[in-house]
Amino acid sequence: MKENQAVDSAVTSLDILLKGTFDIVMVGSYLNALPSAARVAQVRALTRPAQAALYEAAKGARKLTLEQLVPTAVPDMTDVVHQGKNSLRAFNQFARVFCRPKRDAKQLWGYNRAGKLVIKVVGPGYCTAYEGPGDEVIVDYARLPEGKPESWPEIIPNQARLGRFVYANSIDALRAVSSHVTVGRSIRNNQVMDNWFVLCRE
Repeated sequence: MKENQAVDSAVTSLDILLKGTFDIVMVGSYLNALPSAARVAQVRALTRPAQAALYEAAKGARKLTLEQLVPTAVPDMTDVVHQGKNSLRAFNQFARVFCRPKRDAKQLWGYNRAGKLVIKVVGPGYCTAYEGPGDEVIVDYARLPEGKPESWPEIIPNQARLGRFVYANSIDALRAVSSHVTVGRSIRNNQVMDNWFVLCRE
């Protein structure tokens, strides 16, 4: 079967799975069994209701760790790209890039990769990620990284540019779905927002 046919088939299968009552463990196993391109296609195909349902189903299902976002085998200060889709109507495809600053670090550094125009107008959305008290990883836009790989854009405060409407005073709560896929929800000014997203580690 050609790769694009496999991807189309996979997307259709997951769409059917999420429309009814589903088991988060079954979803995770299903995603783990897919090739990388098909997994990314699954993430990019999920609708807003599906993202919300997946987020609720992932609560307490398994603990998400920094290791899942940036595996130990990846060298320090090396990009790990997570392809994403959020629940917004427009500009809903993006990539979140993480790196581990040093061995045994208790946090990751990250930013949101988008087109040059988006980064120029909104900003790169720098953040740090750390394990929360429960099963989640918190992506914190109030804590800027102390450094970055040379290839990353300039670090600027999230209150600058239009980032003040997107990233400032915000955190994301991430939950595990499978070995490569996570689902999150945005929290701004301590208020839970109706904005979800899914990420797939390449």
